[in-house]
Amino acid sequence: MSKDAYIHKLLPGESGSPLVFALHGTGGDENQLVGFARELVPGATVVSPRGDVSEMGAARFFRRTGEGVYDMPDLMRATTKMAGFMKAHVEAAKPSRVFALGYSNGANILATTLFAEPGLFDAVALMHPLIPFAPEATASLQDRHVLITAGRRDPICPPELTSRLDSYLRAEGADVRLEWHEGGHEVRPNEIEAAKRFFAEVSKELSK
Repeated sequence: MSKDAYIHKLLPGESGSPLVFALHGTGGDENQLVGFARELVPGATVVSPRGDVSEMGAARFFRRTGEGVYDMPDLMRATTKMAGFMKAHVEAAKPSRVFALGYSNGANILATTLFAEPGLFDAVALMHPLIPFAPEATASLQDRHVLITAGRRDPICPPELTSRLDSYLRAEGADVRLEWHEGGHEVRPNEIEAAKRFFAEVSKELSK
């Protein structure tokens, strides 16, 4: 798969720095999370693709037929494409670490890419993911570091599905951290601070 499989933004980082993939939510684009990713992992190289599906003009990474109802064949297509895109960038950059973060629709495609290619990432932050199906990892998630952030009153991502995803990842051997806030689908300051701590702590742990 080509590094140009998606329209994307590349923000070069310092030599030997981590590579961070940043995946936007529905209606976002390749610019939405670039600055945020650099804030979370200072000095990192950031790659941010634009979703290749349009839903009434809003960019997404895969199709759906209703709120929380995914077009599963298209999700499979998108997962394969995203994994190939990411692998191409990893092979080109040869980074010290591979991190990724996604919000909403971006978190969903990141989660399915993690299930498909667990060895691709050192750590991922899933912000308000919605996985309304029973996932299946293709390999062990042992030693994969995962942060999930969520709202207890999120009308798009019900808390019980967030908890189910958390349980699944733990059962598959992932090191999971879960950060809640009392609101809905919006990103709140405690999530941002949790993501900063998460990537910093994982970086420190992997450097030992």
